[in-house]
Amino acid sequence: MQKISTFLWFDKEAAEAARFYASVFKDARIVDSTTLEDTPSGTVEIVTLELFGQVFQLMSAGPLFKFNEAISFVVNCDTQEEIDYYWERLSAVPEAEACGWLKDKFGVSWQIVPTVMWEMQKSKDRNKLARVTEAFLKMKKFDIAELQKAYAG
Repeated sequence: MQKISTFLWFDKEAAEAARFYASVFKDARIVDSTTLEDTPSGTVEIVTLELFGQVFQLMSAGPLFKFNEAISFVVNCDTQEEIDYYWERLSAVPEAEACGWLKDKFGVSWQIVPTVMWEMQKSKDRNKLARVTEAFLKMKKFDIAELQKAYAG
């Protein structure tokens, strides 16, 4: 068992969310599902999901807590096709889209980021960094070709 894992509190959608994420992410699987009776939240369902080798637990325990943008999951993408794939499947709240961030139908925030951007941000050239920053701040979904063009000047 991994030492630290992510735990997500849903109102009643833990199983639905687990199935959804397992359908979106190719290296995902539902590992386990447990129902707890007679908790302070009533009947609680806990679903364990594995995404790219990382364990996530999703719990349906009532409407006490909501997701917000203070926590997001970053998906590093090597190609524009990969960015497009995740964007099309995950984005459900168009008004929440900005700078590679999106929100899915459960209210969970994701960042769909090209891996090449991490390399660009390591540059010591302040002009390159400024151009890339200016370019990505205007984007909703990242466009690798446009970022590379801005980087090159």
